[in-house]
Amino acid sequence: MRLTIEHTTGDGARAGRLELAHATISTPAFMPCASHAVVRACPPHLVAGLGIEVMICNAYHLWQRPGADIIGVMGGLHEYMSWPGALMTDSGGFQAFSIGGNSGISEEGFAFRSHLSGELLQLTPEVSIRIQNQLGSDVAMVLDECVAYPAERAYVADSLGRTARWAMRCKHAHGREDQALFGIVQGGVYSELRASSAQMTVDIGFDGYAVGGLSVGESRQEMLAALEAVMPHLPVDAPRYVMGVGTPMDIVECARRGVDLFDCVLPTRNARHGSLMTWQGPLNIGRREFVTDERPLDPNCSCPACRRYSRAYLHHLHRAEEAAGWQLLSLHNVRFYVELMERLRAAIAGDSIAQLAEQLSPWTQRDNE
Repeated sequence: MRLTIEHTTGDGARAGRLELAHATISTPAFMPCASHAVVRACPPHLVAGLGIEVMICNAYHLWQRPGADIIGVMGGLHEYMSWPGALMTDSGGFQAFSIGGNSGISEEGFAFRSHLSGELLQLTPEVSIRIQNQLGSDVAMVLDECVAYPAERAYVADSLGRTARWAMRCKHAHGREDQALFGIVQGGVYSELRASSAQMTVDIGFDGYAVGGLSVGESRQEMLAALEAVMPHLPVDAPRYVMGVGTPMDIVECARRGVDLFDCVLPTRNARHGSLMTWQGPLNIGRREFVTDERPLDPNCSCPACRRYSRAYLHHLHRAEEAAGWQLLSLHNVRFYVELMERLRAAIAGDSIAQLAEQLSPWTQRDNE
């Protein structure tokens, strides 16, 4: 893995290229969530056609179905999905926490029951890495504890040591030279704990660094303050990834602070509810005003929905709960993020992020709600 920084701005934003085992991607980059080895309702070839270069899959979900061993036998995730780009895998820790809660966490790892079979599972750092090695993603993530918000400082402080020890175990268990391994910084909204976690993670040493536990209910001001406490401690020559942060303005603000990689379920989740992303702000395709609207969603968008269909037809598909409508609306929102990242990289190269933020002003009120 190699990160090449081609442009920087005075406030720390950077754009470049990240070379991974299966593909080279432009940064900053957005990764759609393909938890079950597919972006919801959007087959990989359609996602690739939108300009997406990297996706993120989930180790827990693929461990449970179809099974990491099966994907390994099939040649790994890239072959299994017929995906030509890069892939990252999440460790499964967030899902383990969501299912099992605090009571399932110990020094060994997570103990919880499968959401599919009810079987008692043990997700340890070693198990998570073994799964991700079998999946063969370009980037694997260490197992960490994503602390809930709000959380008492004492609990967050205690969790940092455990997360660091898990990270060390992940590094020792990692056995694929063609797969990068990223460490994860935690610390809640406590700046001094964020800084401490960052330093501990860097001291262990990883190919890249993620900032987890953000966009979980805290305010944007708290999120950015936590990020600002972390960034000075991260190596400039390693990629930086903020996990789960995904509103357009949040992405721009995080990129201003030097973040290279983003992921979020927002594009497809919003699409399922009829909320579409345009440069004029969010558009609710379910509103009756679109019943006879012959215009495309966005005349400047190159997605299949905008190239071929009217707002009236997409309104009908959404109201009828047709799967084709879900797919078309999802493709539109994912394409919006591709264009957002294209504009962001151009703004970094031209040192004009402030102008890009102004273009996103229709989103500002919505983001702050």
